[in-house]
Amino acid sequence: MSSLFGHAFRISTFGESHGGAVGVVVDGCPPRVALTEAEIQVDLDRRRPGQSEIVTPRDEADACKIVSGVFEGRTIGTPIAVIVYNKDARPDAYREMETAFRPSHADYTYQTKYGVRNWQGGGRASARETIGRVAAAAIAKKVLKELAPNLEIVAYVKSIHALTAEVDPETVRFEDVEANIVRCPDAPMAQRMIDFIKEVRSEGDSVGGVIECVVRGVPPGLGEPVFDKLEAELAKAMLSLPATKGFEIGSGFPGTLMRGSEHNDAFEMRDGKVRTRSNRSGGIQGGISNGEAIFFRVAFKPTATIFHEVDTVSTTGENTTLKARGRHDPCVLPRAVPMVEAMTALVLCDHALRQRGQCGTV
Repeated sequence: MSSLFGHAFRISTFGESHGGAVGVVVDGCPPRVALTEAEIQVDLDRRRPGQSEIVTPRDEADACKIVSGVFEGRTIGTPIAVIVYNKDARPDAYREMETAFRPSHADYTYQTKYGVRNWQGGGRASARETIGRVAAAAIAKKVLKELAPNLEIVAYVKSIHALTAEVDPETVRFEDVEANIVRCPDAPMAQRMIDFIKEVRSEGDSVGGVIECVVRGVPPGLGEPVFDKLEAELAKAMLSLPATKGFEIGSGFPGTLMRGSEHNDAFEMRDGKVRTRSNRSGGIQGGISNGEAIFFRVAFKPTATIFHEVDTVSTTGENTTLKARGRHDPCVLPRAVPMVEAMTALVLCDHALRQRGQCGTV
């Protein structure tokens, strides 16, 4: 089913953008893992709308409630359900979208597939669905802390439009990412990005960019051969996020300009372990982690909703125009950083549990 993700650590998200609530059911979480709503809330607060002047002003606290699977502060091995009630839904703001398809949105494709759609803010196609993913990932991170205590996931904004930050994936810190509202650890460039997003917003337009993510302390051996290669799972996870348009890992597309003699990661013994001298593979070889840092990039398109009158087609097949209403991000990237981290944690937790189940170790 389309709303299920994972194998050993499986999640199912539910809810629509302007419906009563959104949330997630997590199945496969090991028992006896300490877990509180406050721990989940930390990541939800980083994802929520209204947190700064460069994101959507929708006023949601996104307060979560654990309704099953946790007893006396610990998981009990049964499905964990987390729910977040929508408090500032304004479905009537989208009334015009009932009869006209928004360009570059999922309105037309959902209507074509199902013959019916929730036109209130995009319904299931809205980024509000990612609340369930982020909540589930907070649980996955607790599991990973026990299975791979040295593992660390850090995502950050690498570029906004033509503005590109200088960031060292080997040393970037979470604290530096969270030091500004655009979540770019290059402070001077972060300010330029913020100013640019404000300018674009004032013009009723939007911009996209690239988020880079690094995972340090990854144990070797995670991933499966052939179809469930770790990079394939990460690619699927990232491209399942709203507004994503590209994924590359390690050397990525620039690696195609290198020769094998330049690109190969030579092996060497270091501190009693097999290591690679370079890391153009991005920490994964043959679909399996090799113990080096995993790093990849995700491209996000400009927000489809802009405050200009645009050409479109009505649900009755007539050419028409449409002007956006409602509340929208002029750039999705600042709030997408915790979403990228979330999907990374879900993939790695799932594969860590699969590795433990098949081989007995992580």
